[in-house]
Amino acid sequence: MNDAFTLTRLETRKDALGTTRLRSAPDAGTLAPGEVLLRIDRFSLTTNNITYAAFGDAMMKYWSFFPTGDEAWGHMPAWGFADVVASTVEGVAVGERFYGYFPIASHLRMTPVRVTGRGFYDGAPHRSELVSAYNQYMRCSHDAGYDPALEDYQMLVRPLFITSFMLADFLEDNAFFGARQVVVSSASSKTAYGTAFCLRRNEGRSLVALTSPRNRGFVENLGCYDQVLSYDSAVRLPAEVPTLYVDFAGDDDLRATVHHHFGAALVYDCYAGSAQKTAFLAESPLPGPKPLLYFAPVQIRKRNADWGPQEVNRRFNEAQGRFIAELSRPGNRWMTLAQSQGFEAAQQVIADLHAGRVDPRTAHVVRLG
Repeated sequence: MNDAFTLTRLETRKDALGTTRLRSAPDAGTLAPGEVLLRIDRFSLTTNNITYAAFGDAMMKYWSFFPTGDEAWGHMPAWGFADVVASTVEGVAVGERFYGYFPIASHLRMTPVRVTGRGFYDGAPHRSELVSAYNQYMRCSHDAGYDPALEDYQMLVRPLFITSFMLADFLEDNAFFGARQVVVSSASSKTAYGTAFCLRRNEGRSLVALTSPRNRGFVENLGCYDQVLSYDSAVRLPAEVPTLYVDFAGDDDLRATVHHHFGAALVYDCYAGSAQKTAFLAESPLPGPKPLLYFAPVQIRKRNADWGPQEVNRRFNEAQGRFIAELSRPGNRWMTLAQSQGFEAAQQVIADLHAGRVDPRTAHVVRLG
């Protein structure tokens, strides 16, 4: 290919995540040997985009996936779909569609390696030290979990639901650390209720949701928690019951309340990410166990060793299929799809997510194609 095009990129101010800018530049379209060019068609935007951006390079080298060359500005990745428009790589053909981790941009040059029927990994040198799960691109024509009619739900659910599915598995794998009561903060977040969806058939322990008064009705209506409480009512829970805290809020005051209320009965504090706070956990002396960060790729690696990757994928696809069927059902109580078009729409969604102005029921998809 040697067709010129305009490359447009949406960049995010690293110290003010609601602030974005658009940058465009002409591109001659010439590919080097071993390169492919993909045109990004659509992507999802969720609270996780803001959370990971806030963690930045400290957690998973977030800003390193698609560097901008400007220390103050980052290129926010998002899960989505893209089409190959030019290729010099055998096994990656023009017109093929791939799912994966893309920058919010019009196009992306990639260097495919480990090309198989399932897809490829981006072999760009700067990505070699990054988490491999984020470097994998799945060929839609060979993806058992792909349905073209459900693309919007798949790119919304899959990156969050793999966290939910593996978190539920992590808790079950460790017998809930002996807990008889599991308390989930920020229970209205998609990753939290995805975890609850996976756990709701687990007998013998109570699953308790903590949420804001504004979101309490939504969480109650989900039907996947045994009990729903406002944050200030956490102290009403029985303090003597062995309790596991799954923290999706990252609120220091709430964590202190939980630790002081349950004391020795708090068997584990699992920090699963923050839907409300864009910073790492504050170091503070608290009674009970030290909060420990949960990171899905660690459990994925364990289960790949335990079961083999094929069985991991089978179990995940089965669970994800059940979840998407629930979310995509007309009139469902879980999710309302919000579709928008263009980079300016993406800028508005990012600003709203950062400011906390997004209804928990609303899921955002942005189309560029």
